[in-house]
Amino acid sequence: MSGTETRTFRSMFISDLHLGSKAAKAEFLIDFLRYHDADIIYLVGDIVDGWRLRRSWHWPQSHNDVVQKLLRKARKGTSITYIAGNHDEFARQFQGVHFGGIVVADRAIHETADGRRLLVIHGDQFDTVVHNARWLAYLGDYAYDAAMLVNRAVTRLRHLLGLPYWSFSSWAKVKVKKAVNFIGSFQTVLTEEARRSHVDGVICGHIHHAAIETYEDVQYINTGDWVESCTAVVEHFDGKMEIIHWALVLPEAPDEPLIPLLIEDRVVEAA
Repeated sequence: MSGTETRTFRSMFISDLHLGSKAAKAEFLIDFLRYHDADIIYLVGDIVDGWRLRRSWHWPQSHNDVVQKLLRKARKGTSITYIAGNHDEFARQFQGVHFGGIVVADRAIHETADGRRLLVIHGDQFDTVVHNARWLAYLGDYAYDAAMLVNRAVTRLRHLLGLPYWSFSSWAKVKVKKAVNFIGSFQTVLTEEARRSHVDGVICGHIHHAAIETYEDVQYINTGDWVESCTAVVEHFDGKMEIIHWALVLPEAPDEPLIPLLIEDRVVEAA
């Protein structure tokens, strides 16, 4: 992909940035937003990681740069909706409030270019661990921190070998049977919620596993995350939905520009 080419879409969906945590890939996202634009942007939850910030404050300049980048897009006319998640549940008390042109909501209905109605929701509302055993959710959060430490070690090694970013934690997650079963159950519950809401599909985040699937008459779309897989979902102007996987080939010399690398595109025809 050319370093000067910018792609513009009708809408864009990103989630699970976890700004405020050391695992956040803020530089990757800034680079992605530099080469991708949209008329409509949905921030689908866990944008700011309030859980981590309560434990210890971590907010480097790159995290502030992400916020400024989004606010700049809003000032230039992009419609941006912030859907609250469980890590940024504090935002749910501000539903309907505008911050610098960004409106906060618990859920939204997005209408595609080809007339389909999609429920946009983070998805934590349907995670029984988050709601029924909150202590277990916090324990899992600590375990996730440990997994991300391993992930950073793998990333450094791959960088020394001149290889692009690859998520060990994401790979390990889909290899564990219980995790695979949880992902499948989560998808089933979210598609059922779409049916109850009388819409054509659902766009969510939360489980850090990007996917576009069709379950009978309902389309399930997960945006993935920006701590492991670095993925986003975009809608083309004809209504086609696409998952974009983004990474950087980091140069050895610090003064050289970052080189964007489009790892994989997957375009799915409208259902």
